[in-house]
Amino acid sequence: MSNNLVSVESQTEYSVTGERETRIFLKMYVDAVHSGLIANMGAKNWQTLCTIAAFMDKNGDCYPTQELIANRLNIRRDSVAKRLKELCDYTWNGRPLVVRRRVRNPKNKSWEKTVYTIMPISQLAIFDGRAEEIEPREH
Repeated sequence: MSNNLVSVESQTEYSVTGERETRIFLKMYVDAVHSGLIANMGAKNWQTLCTIAAFMDKNGDCYPTQELIANRLNIRRDSVAKRLKELCDYTWNGRPLVVRRRVRNPKNKSWEKTVYTIMPISQLAIFDGRAEEIEPREH
């Protein structure tokens, strides 16, 4: 039995005409509920985490703008800023699920983008990435 609570999988389908389509799926294991992770992090953090995970690369880095996240969640951009702060401040067993890093433009030193790195403790992994085993939280 796997200890993963959530995984991201890709599936490539080939048609008889030779066309290829790759689709990506987010899969949650029931242990994410039974371990207490989902209840502890709350619905808004879970929804925000799943949304930014839709933009995750093989290293766990995500580059969506706040406007894009707002569009995908059908909420205002200022609400996204609050949600991202809450998610980045959230920890499970003392460890962050998401780490935010702001990147400056090398030419003019203005803030160019924000990178959100989804950590293995989050139980989200993509491609060959590995989710980290976690212990249920003490009650």
